[in-house]
Amino acid sequence: MIEAAVIDLNRLRHSCGQCSLHQLCLPETMAKADMERLDSLVKRRRPLTRGGVLFRSGDAMSALFVARDGAFKTTALGEDGSMQVIGFHLPGELIGLDALGDGAHRCDAEALGPASVCEIPFNDLSRLAAELPSLQRQLLRIIGRSVGRDQDHLEMMGRRHASERLALFLYSLSERYQALGHCEREFSLPMSREDIASYLGMVIETVSRTFSRLQEDGVIAVRGRQLRILDGTRLAKLAHEPESQRLRG
Repeated sequence: MIEAAVIDLNRLRHSCGQCSLHQLCLPETMAKADMERLDSLVKRRRPLTRGGVLFRSGDAMSALFVARDGAFKTTALGEDGSMQVIGFHLPGELIGLDALGDGAHRCDAEALGPASVCEIPFNDLSRLAAELPSLQRQLLRIIGRSVGRDQDHLEMMGRRHASERLALFLYSLSERYQALGHCEREFSLPMSREDIASYLGMVIETVSRTFSRLQEDGVIAVRGRQLRILDGTRLAKLAHEPESQRLRG
């Protein structure tokens, strides 16, 4: 029996399709022919400027998107009529999964800075996934991670203390950067402090004070939007242990 050739991921990292397919092909290994079929579905889009809209709430779902460069935020109308940030999407992550339920987007997706995306027509992707079990399993993993991020967001919003909310947010970002193959201890924050405040249900002054407090305590070092985790153990403890439990320890 002749084994299927496995695509060279090192070579693929330098191709146009790699970042758009990163989550779809990894960690699963796919036969070269199957990978090329997936790559053939990708449509290139023109770059977006800061504030460029990928889709709006109510738009029919036609494709999934992946940021080749740059990051995105998703926003939705809050109960008070203001726009609230409900998610962030890093380079290499899929965007548009919110429309899987009823076929229409439930939020707006906006570029946080100069960005470019690849578009994968959803109907074509669904047909290919039905033929390739490895791709289907990976899609389910990605959907599961998206649900997990939504649960993390709910947990952040339920924390009483600002330091716990921000610590869980930074810890989650660190894990996501690691999953995408980037350094998990030093990375850029593509979102503004205002966006972080909106996402965490805080005011910007509290976010700024909390960043300063975590830096003074030696947990992180932050300069502009560049962040370095100095004490990962302490950050994890702040993120996952309630204050009452930490005080007992």
